[in-house]
Amino acid sequence: IQIARCFEATRQRCCRLEQDGQRAREQLARVEAERAALEVKLKHARNQVEVEMKKRHRAEAELEKQERKLQLVFESLMREPWGSGVLSGEQRSVLSALAGRRLGAALVPGRRSSAVDESCQSLLSHSDISYDRTEDDVVRH
Repeated sequence: IQIARCFEATRQRCCRLEQDGQRAREQLARVEAERAALEVKLKHARNQVEVEMKKRHRAEAELEKQERKLQLVFESLMREPWGSGVLSGEQRSVLSALAGRRLGAALVPGRRSSAVDESCQSLLSHSDISYDRTEDDVVRH
């Protein structure tokens, strides 16, 4: 009877362990599915960041190009003798102020628009986006 009781206790323990193992396998399958879905989302997010960075660089290049054009127009207006006659003192003052504030730094290479920096720096900064691509190549068993 003692041996039978021990066998029964062992059988019940084995049943509980088998149920625990089955629950753990089910939980593992759910977590792996969730991980796979998150990896897909991460891949899409990385691609979107790359697209947005390219757009940002194109926009900044266009901004610098337009600022250079504006600077040349301003310099031309200020140098032409007819420009000083056509422009009032107030207009020249406004142009000079604009040139000093906005256009003066237009020809500085690598300068970025402060509006872009303030609004997008944390979202699009290269320093904020650091990840190890080796994780993308991990073989799953």
